[in-house]
Amino acid sequence: MFNDIGPLELVTLIVLAVLVFGPDKLPKVIQDVTRTIRKIREFSESAKHDIREELGPEFKDFEFEDLNPKTFIRKHLDNEDLGLKEIRNGFDLKKEMAEVTDAVHGRDTDTSSPSSSGSSGGRVDMTKKPETPGRDDRPPFDADAT
Repeated sequence: MFNDIGPLELVTLIVLAVLVFGPDKLPKVIQDVTRTIRKIREFSESAKHDIREELGPEFKDFEFEDLNPKTFIRKHLDNEDLGLKEIRNGFDLKKEMAEVTDAVHGRDTDTSSPSSSGSSGGRVDMTKKPETPGRDDRPPFDADAT
């Protein structure tokens, strides 16, 4: 419950409790707090038990922790039946991004096939080549500009 409280914070809480409640009332306050926490836990466990009974035998593996979306997703994505680890391990994002970058810049990354004479091995050349207008070609007419 208090996994993230360090020793210095714990000592600070004890000193504050002694100052606020006083040394004579502190044991009674601690007993009251522990009793209240125990009752809350018992109430929670009985509510979970009642819900499990009402759901019936088809929900015998139901865990209330699965209602947390993070836990639910983590549990189902780590399932080995889906084969997601193989997909995740087979996907190399850096390699894919390098291929896209090379395709955009017009570089040929396929060095394994030197027999491609002039062609880029099935790749599309995505670089813009400036068109040189002919001598008699007029620039396009824009009717909206006049």
